[in-house]
Amino acid sequence: MSDRHISQHFETVAIHAGNTADPLTGAVVPPIYQVSTYKQDGVGGLRGGYEYSRSANPTRTALEENLAALEGGRRGLAFASGLAAEDCLLRTLLSPGDHVVIPNDAYGGTFRLFAKVVSRWGVEWSVADSSDPAAVRAAITPKTKVVWVETPSNPLLGITDIAALSHVAREAGAKLVVDNTFASPYLQQPLALGADVVVHSLTKYMGGHSDVVGGALVVGDQELGEELAYHQNAMGAVAGPMDAWLVLRGIKTLAVRMDRHSENATKVAEMLTRHARVTRVLYPGLPEHPGHETAAKQMRAFGGMVSFQVEGGEEAAVEVCNRAKVFTLGESLGGVESLIEHPGRMTHASVAGSLLEVPADLVRLSVGIENIDDLLEDLKQALG
Repeated sequence: MSDRHISQHFETVAIHAGNTADPLTGAVVPPIYQVSTYKQDGVGGLRGGYEYSRSANPTRTALEENLAALEGGRRGLAFASGLAAEDCLLRTLLSPGDHVVIPNDAYGGTFRLFAKVVSRWGVEWSVADSSDPAAVRAAITPKTKVVWVETPSNPLLGITDIAALSHVAREAGAKLVVDNTFASPYLQQPLALGADVVVHSLTKYMGGHSDVVGGALVVGDQELGEELAYHQNAMGAVAGPMDAWLVLRGIKTLAVRMDRHSENATKVAEMLTRHARVTRVLYPGLPEHPGHETAAKQMRAFGGMVSFQVEGGEEAAVEVCNRAKVFTLGESLGGVESLIEHPGRMTHASVAGSLLEVPADLVRLSVGIENIDDLLEDLKQALG
């Protein structure tokens, strides 16, 4: 029986998939194989298929098996960063002259990859509201090979109906790619809803402790998985063994952390809706959120990310960020500690002037797992 079939329950799979006891010592945690090359038993006689750690490393293998199990996929691949994973995916799926539909709300680094890097070798892209299947269908051309989605999206917390969009992409002969970073596989499993590829920044909730950078791809199609693995090896931006080990450690507590993140974020969002200085709260767990029903249908809970807009414009939003004390002013997200940032000047500066430009009065929160009373009091004092 493989590790992937130990249990159907997520929490058990997260702890055990890929984490077989070390055959030499019985260690219950996979060792960190800090090694570049492997002794061969004669020319071409590889032990366990390992020859060079760019191609494969036992610690990375453990993580990749774990990722595939958590997302219900056939193949998982771990990379040096989320953008490295995205780059490998795009260069595997696309050729010059192909077209991609990207969402009107997305991580700034992803937009930069399309607008400043991929476009230089002849790939075209257009923007559509991914929460509207009709808008995505209208943006598709005969050259469209990929439909790209973030749900929940970054930083406006938009929600896309993955199942509905999978039909749109399939009709066009395109691959549906879902960035599942904000939700994590504990809250949402896009492959089961019809997606072709799941993307993660492992830096965020999967690692969970702001101490590692990594990325991942998970696919349900074995042939596509082999193609991605070929490009992963050929391009070389793989996760190192220490990074893979740290992510594996973080994943073991993913379920309990996401429960607490979601619980705290819900209370933060509810408080913000009542605050006189807050003009708009963006959180899919709120009944008034336009994507609430879809999120409730495809997610276990609503996650730890909350964005809001404040009266007084950009300078007021910046000042709220600067006054926070328990919430740390910093980029990234998904760690146990709460973070606050101004997307327009920080994580999403690259989308300024584009169709993805974010509101200047927007503040984004990554709500951590601290005591909720401390978080609420900190936000109240920061808002003034």
